[in-house]
Amino acid sequence: MDSVFKIVLWLFAGMLVLQNAPCNAELTNATKKEIIYGMYGDYKKDFSSVDDISPREAMLLMKTAEVLFVDVRRPAEMNVSMLPNAITSNEFLKNPSKYKDFKIVVYCTISYRSGMFAKEMEKKGLKISNLSGGLLAWVLEGGKVFDTHGETKRIHVYNQKWNYLPRGYEMVEFNFFEKYFQFS
Repeated sequence: MDSVFKIVLWLFAGMLVLQNAPCNAELTNATKKEIIYGMYGDYKKDFSSVDDISPREAMLLMKTAEVLFVDVRRPAEMNVSMLPNAITSNEFLKNPSKYKDFKIVVYCTISYRSGMFAKEMEKKGLKISNLSGGLLAWVLEGGKVFDTHGETKRIHVYNQKWNYLPRGYEMVEFNFFEKYFQFS
């Protein structure tokens, strides 16, 4: 019974946090970009040797078909949206040499996990760039995301704290099971 009480108390506390979370929707896109790039800059120290590529640079590369996006997020996140023609990190890891003629760009929501992935790949001798600011920066810079039905305006984020999406986009939060139980 004690554990049930703790769970209920914990869930109630979580709801209070969400209710008191800042309303990022009121911020301008320029301010959201500053915040995202600032957060990314703070994270960069954990993978400082990894090359970055800006969303704008990556969008230009897409026009020449030289870029391959690798999504390092979990399947639940990828089911909501991905970058154009992206592959999963699992698919990439099956045969990295298959993609030797591409500029490999890894990403996640803000590009912390992808930066750590790129750092690991660097240790294996693979040259990979990390998308500065991840999906959040990508859509703030005008990039498009896709789901199985085509272009979408939905992005999977951890919680309201990460909701720095442009106006017109929908934040999809982790559900309880995704947050607390790792399935992938």
